[in-house]
Amino acid sequence: MAKKSKQAAGTPAIVTLTAAGVPFTTHAYEHDPAHPSYGEEAAQALGVSPAQVFKTLVADVDGVLTVAVVPVSGSLDLKALAAAVGGKRAAMADPALAERTTGYVLGGISPLGQRKPLRTVIDTSASAHATICCSAGRRGLEIELSPSDLTTLTAATLAPIARQN
Repeated sequence: MAKKSKQAAGTPAIVTLTAAGVPFTTHAYEHDPAHPSYGEEAAQALGVSPAQVFKTLVADVDGVLTVAVVPVSGSLDLKALAAAVGGKRAAMADPALAERTTGYVLGGISPLGQRKPLRTVIDTSASAHATICCSAGRRGLEIELSPSDLTTLTAATLAPIARQN
């Protein structure tokens, strides 16, 4: 089962939430590098539905890096993401560029506390939950917070950008 982590204090995402005075809970779990899906691994470790755990993806929309936050139970609809930000084309960003720009490693990219804040779109399904979980800035560490707080802190747009698998 997940537990509250004292190590969490140092991640930029945790620092951002603490500075904003937003209520949140951290959940740490032992990350298995062999697991095929970071998000599904988090949902299993936390004992919650994959629809309540959200992954942070970085895409390139018409040459502008854009963060997409979608449930791990689904996948990102790139056309819907482009439309949500008034763009024409979207593709997944180069992984190395995503890591350099956000300051996080793949599988641990948080929508909060990024080195360079990027425009963000959160799938509308997030608002169906009282709280959602997303990466706290490293593999094996999740934060649980209200979708409205995440939307406010990231200045995100809510849009239907996920496809159910």
